Amino acid sequence: MRAEKRELRRWMRLAASILWLAAVGAAAGPQTIKPGEVWPDDRGQHIQAHGGGIIKVGDIYYWFGEDRSQGLDPSKRYVGCYSSKDLANWTFRSRVIQLSAPEDFSPRWVLERPKVYHNAKTGQFVMYMHIDDAYRLARVGVAVSNTVDGEYRYLKSFRPLGQESRDIGQFIDDDGAAYLIFEDRPAKGFHIATLSEDYLTVEKEVCLIRAPLEGGAIVHYKGLYYAIGSALTGWAPNPNKYATATRLEGPWSEFQDIAPPEMKTYGSQSTMLLKVVGTKATTVIFMGDMWKPKTQWDSRYLWMPLEIGEGKLRLPEPKEWTLDVVAGEAVVKK
Repeated sequence: MRAEKRELRRWMRLAASILWLAAVGAAAGPQTIKPGEVWPDDRGQHIQAHGGGIIKVGDIYYWFGEDRSQGLDPSKRYVGCYSSKDLANWTFRSRVIQLSAPEDFSPRWVLERPKVYHNAKTGQFVMYMHIDDAYRLARVGVAVSNTVDGEYRYLKSFRPLGQESRDIGQFIDDDGAAYLIFEDRPAKGFHIATLSEDYLTVEKEVCLIRAPLEGGAIVHYKGLYYAIGSALTGWAPNPNKYATATRLEGPWSEFQDIAPPEMKTYGSQSTMLLKVVGTKATTVIFMGDMWKPKTQWDSRYLWMPLEIGEGKLRLPEPKEWTLDVVAGEAVVKK
């Protein structure tokens, strides 16, 4: 019996070693991303992080987004959280928001485009989101957690700087400064604004980009700021556009198409520009949502490395591609 137990323990240690080596291997070297296809997490389930955003804590990326899984309580709104070391293989962490209407909202209340910031001074993780009631209020909501993948506690909603806010985006500059991007329908543009020291409110407008666009996203690349936005066509895709500036305050260039306009951004809408800085190269990833209004749980993701530099930006035709996060290198398969 003792011999059998020793043999069982040996096999258990061997199995654990194999699993560990597989996990290490998953995070090393080029990993494949397939735009527009079902993207399974570690459970084999399609990732539910729609309208999402990504932050990096240590060497781990965390992806937050709307969880629109089938079978959820229709009176609640959910935010999923996933983690990865390579941006291709994702582990489900938890539903960090499982929220009933936090204020006096109707059953048609909205929680969209969650974005999480880490405040180094307070240690808190702060989530901003578009909070609305039948799209009449146009506010941001704020929730906080002491851990990146813990339960987020809802605090409040408000109109940032007293202005309407619908689609939101986040931008963290190379110096660590945190900004909120929010679309303002009456102003016919989107604001770039700084957060307060504790990140719990919006402090100051940096710029209003006067272009009727939503889905705002910004990246700083080789001395230039690039801003992307999507036309106001609801769930339907449209030709997303970009502009550039040497300073966030502007002036910003005229907006141009990021892809052939007839392709309508290959059926997607911008949600974030993710910069991956490696030992050999820097890759900027266009993160887009391919919305399916009638089967929202099956909405897909279009992630592609952008062709970017010297004031030009182009979203190439979606194809299978590989990313090496350590080297920062992306290769699109031919």
